[in-house]
Amino acid sequence: MFFSYGSYYYIIVGLQIFCAVHSYRRGTINRWILWIILLPAIGSIVYLFSEVLSNRSFRKPNIDVGAVFNPGGKLKKLEEEVRFTDTFANRIKLADAYLAAGFTEKAIEIYEASLTGAFAENEHVRMQLMVAYFEQQRYEEVIPIAKQVYKLPQFARSKAHIAYAKALESLGQTELAENEFKAMKGRYSYYGPRYEYGLFLMRADRNKDAWTVFNDMLNEEKQLSQMERKTNRVWFSKAKEELRKLGNVEEMA
Repeated sequence: MFFSYGSYYYIIVGLQIFCAVHSYRRGTINRWILWIILLPAIGSIVYLFSEVLSNRSFRKPNIDVGAVFNPGGKLKKLEEEVRFTDTFANRIKLADAYLAAGFTEKAIEIYEASLTGAFAENEHVRMQLMVAYFEQQRYEEVIPIAKQVYKLPQFARSKAHIAYAKALESLGQTELAENEFKAMKGRYSYYGPRYEYGLFLMRADRNKDAWTVFNDMLNEEKQLSQMERKTNRVWFSKAKEELRKLGNVEEMA
């Protein structure tokens, strides 16, 4: 009995250490440290499910090969599904496909029409609307939706959050925009938002700061697992391209 308890103790301590180090590397330690210390077993398990097992790098990529080679075919199929079974889920799948294919106006029409009744406050639709409005340069319409969904966990480092930050920038609220970009940062993760932050810094003529953001991303790449590197390779490739544009940091003012 004593041996079993001792083994359990060391497992929990090891789990705490793993979660604390993982959280520190991703810049979320301030949010999780009390959970991990005060509730060793429960807090660590909650952290694992929230920040580790839910990470997309632990899942196989879900690629629709047919959609890649024949995007029009996928849209026609989804349109037929809506005509045959006009449900909220089918409409939103079609709207998401329209948005991904660049038919932003069609996507907006469906999203706006779908925010009624029991789905009037649907989180996914509102966040997708933010992205669609931004793409149409309807920046003023992005802001009020952001205030509605801001506290949602899924908003924190989403495309909608990036759209919100860039909408603020486009409206001349650069300080608020930078605060939002900084809120999406985290070490060894969140490379899409960090890349966007680097571009924001370049647009603000802060090339040295942008160089640091892109360089930090590439330095972290070497320490990631093969799957994590593969998942984020598009962002590392983009960061390398921006560093080539920026040149040598020592030559910057």
